[in-house]
Amino acid sequence: MSPYIQSLRLRTLPLSMSGIVLGTGLAGKGNLHPLLEGKGVLVFILAILTTLSLQILSNLSNELGDALKGTDTNQKGRTAYGLQAGTITEKQIKRMIWLFLALCVLFGSALIFTAFGLPISNIQSQISNILIFLGLGALAIIGAVTYTLGKHSYGYLGLGDLGVFLFFGLLSTLGGYYLQTQTLTAEAVWCGVAIGLPCVGVLNLNNVRDMNNDRAHGKRTLASMLGVRGGKIYQTGLLVICILIFICLGHWWVLCVTPVWVWHLWFIWTHESSELDRQMPVLMLSTLVVAGLGWL
Repeated sequence: MSPYIQSLRLRTLPLSMSGIVLGTGLAGKGNLHPLLEGKGVLVFILAILTTLSLQILSNLSNELGDALKGTDTNQKGRTAYGLQAGTITEKQIKRMIWLFLALCVLFGSALIFTAFGLPISNIQSQISNILIFLGLGALAIIGAVTYTLGKHSYGYLGLGDLGVFLFFGLLSTLGGYYLQTQTLTAEAVWCGVAIGLPCVGVLNLNNVRDMNNDRAHGKRTLASMLGVRGGKIYQTGLLVICILIFICLGHWWVLCVTPVWVWHLWFIWTHESSELDRQMPVLMLSTLVVAGLGWL
């Protein structure tokens, strides 16, 4: 069972929840009571289950895509997942992909129905919201699968950063907010932009770590185009801009994680290659903390 769990990449899951957590917190505006009324809590739980399923679907598809392209073969300095380690087969991981694709559809459909279809009499008046979120859900599933899987995977074309920013930052935050309020605000949009930046930072850190291997296997990432120094400057800019946006919005609580991010940036500027992997959980968990502070 452990090879399967390893391929789920559980340490990535806190990051995937950040946008939903922040968007829902902004909807409560510092008062949890509105979310505890009616269907608010159920919508939040289903949104979390949906985004977790999407993240795992992306992880599994990423593992299969990289394995088929030979990108992860004998790669040093990082964890060898199931396919690379030979502990699970291609057929087995494909079954897992189909399982989590089905869970995405199941949880996503339940989320949309709960948010816009209860009571049943609401369905007709909410048909536009239902169709829009069904479309966004389908787009999210396609994005999760085609990051590295397929002939034209966008992760190999330098578009991975944009995908993470849109799906785990902007759309996730706005989705969490809209599902609770059925409205959007400029504040929610800017918060979605802000939380998307450290999410991109996690991917960038991963790509800086794997830069030499990615180049050797024809995987174009933004980090590989920028180079090591450029990737580290980019990482610094992502976190600094995130902090500045939250401060400009009056969310001074972001300063609570600033010391952690200063240490994170010092570490990546003074370490190289596989050593950067130690900063992955630091940035992922601190990003979730930033999102959670949005409930204050």
